[in-house]
Amino acid sequence: MEELERWRYPRFFCDNIDEKIAITGDDAKHIFSVLRMKPGEKAIICDKQGTDYLCSLDNADKNYALFSILDKRPNGAEPDIEVTLYQAVPKSDKLDFIVQKATELGAVAVVPFISKRCVSRPDSKSCDKKLERLNRITYEAAKQCGRGVIPAVKPFTDFKAAVDSLDNDTVGIIFYECDGRPLKEVDTKAKKYAVFIGSEGGFEKSEVDYAISKGFFVAHLGERILRCETAPVAALAILMNITENL
Repeated sequence: MEELERWRYPRFFCDNIDEKIAITGDDAKHIFSVLRMKPGEKAIICDKQGTDYLCSLDNADKNYALFSILDKRPNGAEPDIEVTLYQAVPKSDKLDFIVQKATELGAVAVVPFISKRCVSRPDSKSCDKKLERLNRITYEAAKQCGRGVIPAVKPFTDFKAAVDSLDNDTVGIIFYECDGRPLKEVDTKAKKYAVFIGSEGGFEKSEVDYAISKGFFVAHLGERILRCETAPVAALAILMNITENL
């Protein structure tokens, strides 16, 4: 029963795990003012490195909450592969949704990039502002879905730089509606993957050709054309499934 009940407990992240765990800032305010937790009530606190601590609240106010550790164990929600989502910047607030769902589906990072067909081309000031908000979204999503790490949203970049950033151990996958093979044909024995998804207009052929020259696997998601906010959800879900992580 204790194991089942763990999913009902509030979840927080903390960098400094000691004999006691102190939660401050917005999370402390949430514990005290929103959840109205009382001494003795339980929470899960994760060290951001994949270890969960079952804790009991000692005391709290709107600025500070102190917990005692009851138990610790490895987080069970992390996949055994590392998947980074490289997402061409879409219009409006679609990136918020994409980042949230990528977190829920187990991505370790999201890298927004500008491709040739991107309509949205934020300047550096706008990118910095968006980046702060997007990282807050991953934090909240990681708490909600029980992650053991918080995926990072990396600084905005351009398509070529994103492709060139991959190391030799990473399987690059680019989704192209005009060509490609089913994702189930990708190498499922790898440990690191980079998933590239286009914006509303997809990728230009020259971009796909460049990715191919770097050893990328070209994939498609069937005959139906998915929206740019649907495609990364489908791609990540399929990849997690075929690698037995979903």
